[in-house]
Amino acid sequence: MLGRDGDTTSDGHHAADSFAAFFAREIEDVCASAAGHPTPVGHVLGCTCRMSSFRPCSQAEVRRTIMKSPVKSCSLDSIPRFLLCEFVDLLLAFVTCMVNASLRQGRLPKSQRHAIVVPVLKKPGLNTSVSICCVGRPQ
Repeated sequence: MLGRDGDTTSDGHHAADSFAAFFAREIEDVCASAAGHPTPVGHVLGCTCRMSSFRPCSQAEVRRTIMKSPVKSCSLDSIPRFLLCEFVDLLLAFVTCMVNASLRQGRLPKSQRHAIVVPVLKKPGLNTSVSICCVGRPQ
């Protein structure tokens, strides 16, 4: 489940549910332990900072950023990086327009608000078949 070289043929269906349940319990525990305590001074819920204005990115800046980006891609990428770099001059006006629109609106489109989280086993030799909900918490 956590090791890339481990056995991936077993049913790992419970892994996502266990992962979510573990963190839900952790959040509940933190909230319970903080109940009744005053909010720390200077604690801000949410961001109060706003970018009142910005200088739109030029095509040259966007092109330079694309070309300097790491040579890797994710399965969520609409277009692999190598292909974007190969056709950067054809796509540059469109990509620059998207970047500036996102900055102007102060948000990403919903289609871009996704991530793939891959848990990494940091201690070699641990049993990867043990459910993640058991990590740090006796069952």
